[in-house]
Amino acid sequence: MPSDSLSQSLPLAGIESLRPVLLGTRHMAVAGHYGAAHAAFAILESGGNAVDAGVAAGIALGVLQSDLVNVAGVAPIMIYRARERDVLTISGLGTWPHAVTPDLFQKRHGGKIPEGVLRTVVPGAPDAWITALEAYGTMSFGDCAAAAIRFASHGFPMYALMSDLIDMHAADYARWPSSAAVYLPNGRAPRRGEIFVQADLGRTLQYMADQEKAASGKGRAAGLTAARDAFYRGDIARAVVAYHNANDGLMTEQDMGEFRVAIEPPVTMRFAGIDMYACGPWCQGPVLLQMLGVLAGIDLKRMGHNSLDYAHVVTEAIKLAFADRERYYGDPRFVNVPIETLLSDAYAQSRRAMLRPDQAWPEMPPAGEIRGFVSGRSLTATAHGAAAGARDTSYVCVVDKDGNVFSATPSDPSFDTPVIPGTGLCPSSRGSQNWADQTHASSVAPGKRPRLTPSPALAILPDGSPMPFGTPGGDVQAQAMLQVFLNMMVFDMNPQQAVEAPRFVSYSFPDSFEPHSYSPGVLYVESRVPQPVRDGLAVRGHKIVDWPDFVWRAGAVCVLRADRTSGVISAGADPRRPCYAVGW
Repeated sequence: MPSDSLSQSLPLAGIESLRPVLLGTRHMAVAGHYGAAHAAFAILESGGNAVDAGVAAGIALGVLQSDLVNVAGVAPIMIYRARERDVLTISGLGTWPHAVTPDLFQKRHGGKIPEGVLRTVVPGAPDAWITALEAYGTMSFGDCAAAAIRFASHGFPMYALMSDLIDMHAADYARWPSSAAVYLPNGRAPRRGEIFVQADLGRTLQYMADQEKAASGKGRAAGLTAARDAFYRGDIARAVVAYHNANDGLMTEQDMGEFRVAIEPPVTMRFAGIDMYACGPWCQGPVLLQMLGVLAGIDLKRMGHNSLDYAHVVTEAIKLAFADRERYYGDPRFVNVPIETLLSDAYAQSRRAMLRPDQAWPEMPPAGEIRGFVSGRSLTATAHGAAAGARDTSYVCVVDKDGNVFSATPSDPSFDTPVIPGTGLCPSSRGSQNWADQTHASSVAPGKRPRLTPSPALAILPDGSPMPFGTPGGDVQAQAMLQVFLNMMVFDMNPQQAVEAPRFVSYSFPDSFEPHSYSPGVLYVESRVPQPVRDGLAVRGHKIVDWPDFVWRAGAVCVLRADRTSGVISAGADPRRPCYAVGW
């Protein structure tokens, strides 16, 4: 066929996304780093289920993204069991040491929770991974940690974002010799393409695997218990406690040895026939559901994707939900959170009535009034630049051949608390997400969990198809997840198109991280959103700050959609960071 005839017979449409939407029929994983996605895929190929694979990826992220995710950090998990058709959560979040007092930071630190060991809570991630394997997995800790051990012990090529972030925080790492030794080899941040080795971290993980293997003759459960005890009661725990004792920390062997994560039911609500699930109000998970509740009574499709009206109403719904998060969310073991009311249709309708179609709330709107609760706290505005520097995290989700689903958001940075010498670990600094103010729902208390930003999600579509999704980004998480979900469910985008579409992010509420900066009315917008829309938002009262076309601060959403009718799994991996999907 002549070339001119061939060109006339083929469509001339451009590409639909920067990356192709990846499709499979057997099993698939997507994670915040391509190495972690491959770690999950290797487990799937060797016969493991979604939980085994998700745990492998999660531990690997603590090595491959140890600037933002710590092996000794947090790891909230959601699991969908296909046979039972149920959803459950594993908290993966540690508690404050018993030695903390509610007024400690008011009395000794001017109402601030300082960087360093004093903001350490008991590490939740190791127990979360092991609990998931114990209850719902099939493989050993050593099998699932093998990729992470290799990445730590033998190293991996440093990539651009991690290099840039370590360099940005070089002065923070330099405060502690043990941290500088790992993250500033040769006195500087590792450069792109250099092999980055974390030998102590590799030995720590290998020690846990060796302890498991030594006990495995008594059965798989005994081996997993030995791996857990190696961390929480063995040499690792002793190293953490010794460092705290030597540096005015609060952690004790009792705090470590008595800790266990919780397996809890999710919170849930319906949106357009879709059952949406999130972790409870010990994290910000329910805020995504509240946003959807406010938007449920609005014809978003008629408005048009990222139109002026759409961007405005979505932003205002985000602000309304975050106002409730600020007032009500906290550890339900300590705080009476009116979660049933917050997620009810009637309450959503009352909040929807507060939307003003042509005018933005110039600050955070008032929280909803709920009988038996007192709303309202005084807030102080700060320069908007302060709100853009929040800590971060990562994400992984997996679907296996039987339809089981794993969704997890492991986290905790390494630049705001020291590496424990000889371990390669920065035990969870998540105390930064508490408030020293005792009147706040997320105030400090012994044994209390901070109000966590990492918050995986899972949707069950009307035909029963599961769809796990999540992202890093601190307070950006729920906002990015909301927009990707609407891109798919309202505007019929495939997963890859949905994660690539331009985003906008509000900072018109107190940041979850110490010092809890607050930037009334500020809305960051990726510059792919048309200029007339950005100008129109400014006219309505939004304080617009332009972002580049694709910016890592806008989140890095990963999503899998497992279609029960066709049997096809489709994946979206956000190009804003080194996310990748693997499967077939």
